[in-house]
Amino acid sequence: MGKYYELADKIVENIGGKENVIGLVHCITRLRFTLKDESKANDEVLKNMDGVVTVMKSGGQYQVVIGNHVPEVYEDVVKLIDLNDSSPQSNEKKEGKWLDRVIDIVSGIFQPILGIMAACGMLKGFNTLFVTLGLYSETSGGYLIINAAGDALFTFLPLFLGYTAAKKFGLKPMLGLAMGAAMCYPGIQASTISESVEPLYNVLNNTMFASPVYIDFFGIPIISVDYTGTVIPVILAVWFAAKCEKLFNKFVPDLVKFFFVPMLTLLVALPVAIVLLGPIATFGSTLISEFTLSIRGFSPLLAGAIVGATWQILVIFGLHWGFIPVYINNIMTLGYDNVMMPFFACTFATSAVVLAIFFKTKDKKLKKMAIPNFISGIFGVTEPAIYGMLLPLKKPFIISCIAGGIGGAFYGFFDFRKFIMGGMGIFELPNMMNPDGTAGNIIVALVGIVISMVVGFVLIMIFYKEPAVQPINNINNASITNTDNKETQQKLETIEVVSPIKGKVIPLSDVEDEAFALEVLGKGAGIIPSEGTVIAPVDGVITTLFPSLHAIGITSKDGAEILIHVGLNTVQLDGDGFKSFVQQGDKITKGQKLLEFDIEKIQKAGYPVTTPMVITNTASYLDVVTENFGSINREDSLLKIKVL
Repeated sequence: MGKYYELADKIVENIGGKENVIGLVHCITRLRFTLKDESKANDEVLKNMDGVVTVMKSGGQYQVVIGNHVPEVYEDVVKLIDLNDSSPQSNEKKEGKWLDRVIDIVSGIFQPILGIMAACGMLKGFNTLFVTLGLYSETSGGYLIINAAGDALFTFLPLFLGYTAAKKFGLKPMLGLAMGAAMCYPGIQASTISESVEPLYNVLNNTMFASPVYIDFFGIPIISVDYTGTVIPVILAVWFAAKCEKLFNKFVPDLVKFFFVPMLTLLVALPVAIVLLGPIATFGSTLISEFTLSIRGFSPLLAGAIVGATWQILVIFGLHWGFIPVYINNIMTLGYDNVMMPFFACTFATSAVVLAIFFKTKDKKLKKMAIPNFISGIFGVTEPAIYGMLLPLKKPFIISCIAGGIGGAFYGFFDFRKFIMGGMGIFELPNMMNPDGTAGNIIVALVGIVISMVVGFVLIMIFYKEPAVQPINNINNASITNTDNKETQQKLETIEVVSPIKGKVIPLSDVEDEAFALEVLGKGAGIIPSEGTVIAPVDGVITTLFPSLHAIGITSKDGAEILIHVGLNTVQLDGDGFKSFVQQGDKITKGQKLLEFDIEKIQKAGYPVTTPMVITNTASYLDVVTENFGSINREDSLLKIKVL
């Protein structure tokens, strides 16, 4: 049982159970589920779950944002849903817009190899760097072995993509691997054939697609292509192979299906791929390259600014996956990418914005989050900063996009390039060295980093202020009077929140849970209960009732969002010792019984019964003040929310 088993179990339960899962992959910070029915997922419970940052729905995927420990959570989730790497990940879900389906397919194919791709790219980049620095030569055994480790994935990329595409399209993974291997077979590569024979003839002369023909397939000409290192041809080939396998499974007798179906699939799919699909995909890649270069030809500065300013928005919705093939295609066909690379500025713009917030804010929660998010951003992982800080604060997110756009414009104008795939954040830098060893491109990279970070940092220091305190409700109870000196004074009104529990009130800072004690979830107070009854502290609506019944979320009629968390870590009791008298969505009145809990049973299980009550939208108000400490009865005044 893994470290995050409990969290994984709750996630699976609230996405509709394992039977609702068609497929699962993960990226650096997110679990990306493909669900049969997204309506079965309990969004609010997941969003408020300890260990989950938020929930996103995009690209045909149900994305649960976890943070940097997502690989560990993924491992436990996979065990719970009986999903393993040898299982075909059929793309059964047909609903959704075509763009969502395309993004879902692309991300599902590439995500499983992102980690190893980044690692291999870093090896290649550092190998180039060390040769340039004169630490060893290109003919040394050390260089050759390190280069083999770094270059193998990119040389035989069709094998890896054949495997992952097979899982995505529902083909047996080993059959997809065989398709990828066949497309890397030396005997059919254009560069290999051209060394030994003269072309029979040329086709598509006088066009950008002019190609030599060296061999034919029983009289059908084969346009020679180098498939090693390519992306789109093998994906199309595996997609077609999946269709073939499905067809042959219908007609081949069960007695010989085990070997006849894969044999027939290879026999049909591979020739079609080599004769038709591969050349078409290659021509498509040529068109993409020409199109992207023409965009840059119009205005490199504008193109870079657009990429830099919008990249984080694309990341939020998972739409950036639609552009990853462009980046890979450019590197594999042109030897570099200069179209998508302006997004490099966003990483450092985001990091600088987070760092500036650390210096400017007085909010303990933001300070605690800022440094880890800054470090994570410098290393290329910006999602924790985006979801945990910038989006909730709004203005800093806009500033980070502006800074990214300015850095991207600089990169576009100076034709910034990346020559080797892989690496993230500062670890991408070795892959940006010119192949001839000159330092021009790496200097552009470093200057762009400085520009992006300085702009982001300065804009935050000038324009960012602590969140304005404005209630989310529409209470018309503020009065404004003019004094003799014509300065405006504002009358403060309050929202009263009574105690939901009889017991002893303690400061929230004394609660033995860091998230509550540091007011990460909002201001409030802790109660050590003497009776196991929870009543409604306000008139309002039950917005969240955890399945384990240990926590309940309420929105008051005035708009205050209240969380009552009975005990600490009591989610692990899975409802044992708790009884609910309301359901999610119920309207409630102050004093109404909501829950009962067994104090003795909770304590015997080893969990504290200290119950934090916090106002989760504290930032919407001037302040939240605890009225009483010490002994308190139910319906006694506990918190006063100061409204401007």
